[in-house]
Amino acid sequence: MGRTSVRSACEALRGADRTMARLIDRHGPPRFGASRHAGGAFPALARAICHQQLAGAAAAAIHGRFEALFDGPITPAAALALPESVLRAAGLSASKAGSIRDLAAKAVDGTVPLDALARLPDEEIVRRLVRVRGVGPWTAEMFLIFQLRRLDVWPVLDYGVRKGFARAYRRRALPTTSELARRGERYRPFRSVAAWYLWREADG
Repeated sequence: MGRTSVRSACEALRGADRTMARLIDRHGPPRFGASRHAGGAFPALARAICHQQLAGAAAAAIHGRFEALFDGPITPAAALALPESVLRAAGLSASKAGSIRDLAAKAVDGTVPLDALARLPDEEIVRRLVRVRGVGPWTAEMFLIFQLRRLDVWPVLDYGVRKGFARAYRRRALPTTSELARRGERYRPFRSVAAWYLWREADG
């Protein structure tokens, strides 16, 4: 997301409703910069798998031990060369170790064409990624937003987005996924940026 795109997104979202305009004033310009993995698609997806269903500090610690297993670049072939027992010893659960190995295998056989993902539309990327064991829509959407910097992703399953929406719009209960999907239409084509502001609101 370049500065021009972010500026355009904020200008458009200000016109969506007063609440979003208030969030933009409160939290300032969105910052996605540090979230992209410099190593590319495979290590970024492995990081997302490590972070599934874990709090930030615990997930970061496990991910750090995972990356320390590699002498060089974190590639599918290098991951497949690691026995599952080694991944487990780094703190990965059996399901996460299996997911990373399945991702690596599907990258090697072309089911998930990592080098070509950035050229595919969002829906096709999600369709490919959810073929990997243990990778669901949420993981695919985080990859789209934070690694590929797609502007119009709306993660209705994300607890932080739901919590941020409830806080921002002064709701006692979290919105259902169907309601959030419907309400998110007003934020097109910049729903990723809207989600960023709801995450900040959820953080208090």
